[in-house]
Amino acid sequence: MTVALPTHADVRAAAARIAPHIIHTPMLRHALLDALTGGTILVKPEPLQRTGSFKLRGATNAALLMPETAREGGVVTHSSGNHGQATACAAAMLGMRALVAMPQDAPSIKVESTRRWGAEITFFDRRTTDREALAERLAAERGATLLPPFDHPDIIAGQGSLALELFADAAAAGLTLDALAVCTGGGGLIAGCALAAEGASPATRIWAVEPEGWDDTRLSLEAGERIANDGAGETLCDALLSMRPGALTFAVNQPRLAGAVVVTPAEVFAAMRFAFEHLKIVAEPGGAVALAAVLAGKIEARGRTVGVVVSGGNVDPAVFARALAA
Repeated sequence: MTVALPTHADVRAAAARIAPHIIHTPMLRHALLDALTGGTILVKPEPLQRTGSFKLRGATNAALLMPETAREGGVVTHSSGNHGQATACAAAMLGMRALVAMPQDAPSIKVESTRRWGAEITFFDRRTTDREALAERLAAERGATLLPPFDHPDIIAGQGSLALELFADAAAAGLTLDALAVCTGGGGLIAGCALAAEGASPATRIWAVEPEGWDDTRLSLEAGERIANDGAGETLCDALLSMRPGALTFAVNQPRLAGAVVVTPAEVFAAMRFAFEHLKIVAEPGGAVALAAVLAGKIEARGRTVGVVVSGGNVDPAVFARALAA
């Protein structure tokens, strides 16, 4: 079955639909960040979102669009944590059951938060299990609706609300973004942001940022087709460990992205420290990669206005301690 790609209009509609259920997170600036980069840096801090990441936007939009007849069966998803929490939260809002398949090594803070929203959890080995097939089987067994973490038009449209907010807040400050750096795993967030820019800020160049060893979007853009990671990379950025871009997300992203850059664990830790010490926000590793790219000069900011998405803050305390001590 062919699924229609989401559009800018879908992003606009999603933003209006989910507005009562999410936080319009602020636009942050810091003089030191501008001084270090030579640009005007506008930070979008999604750790301040209700579940600690941007994922609530897409999950809420998808849940609200489910037919009443489907809600009785509940929802199933697979997630390293942030989408699981978001799906559990959205399901609780609508009185639905939620089952989340999570990797055995998912950070305990994400597991506990997902449970707190009332979801049931089943664990799997991320190295040996096809998580998509597992989630499809679980949904079929329960008669539930599958809400995947990124490759779904309603999920993509909901994530794009983040960029609409940032573009509007920048415009209110008399600024237009030359570029937007987006943390990228399966590509749902950046696809939504690219669609948002298409109608709200068409001159803005959208850059994907990925962790070293998990640069499937970069490889796929270069190859002109979806390329998978080998799965052997460092697992620090647990939120961004998708094996390859989604079919829908890549179809949206391929013609719209300016490119993709890769950051190292050391650069990620430096960004996490900067966010904590100066922006006063807690960023998880996967949520800090876009800030890492701008601080490391991998996305040129000198003389430009650059947006930076800090996509989540659900970090394991031990990992956060490593970042501060690095």
